[in-house]
Amino acid sequence: MTLMCDICKRTAGRGNSKVERGKAKYLGGNGRKTTGITKRHYFINLQTVHIERPGGGAMTARVCTKCIRSGLIRKSVKRKPFTLAENN
Repeated sequence: MTLMCDICKRTAGRGNSKVERGKAKYLGGNGRKTTGITKRHYFINLQTVHIERPGGGAMTARVCTKCIRSGLIRKSVKRKPFTLAENN
């Protein structure tokens, strides 16, 4: 099971974690100095959700929160909404 979104195929990113010392110039200091740079990973926020298939039915998928918020997926209805019985 990979750390990848099933919808948009996003994976973890890479970057640097920077450690600095000193005071910023606009605050009255001599400026910030970098004292260390290390590699790091940016993991995406994956959620396991029940979604509707395009042909009908439901399935479980690992989806990033960006896809959930943007409306790329449609969550499946787990049970029918409550209705009152009609008396005729």
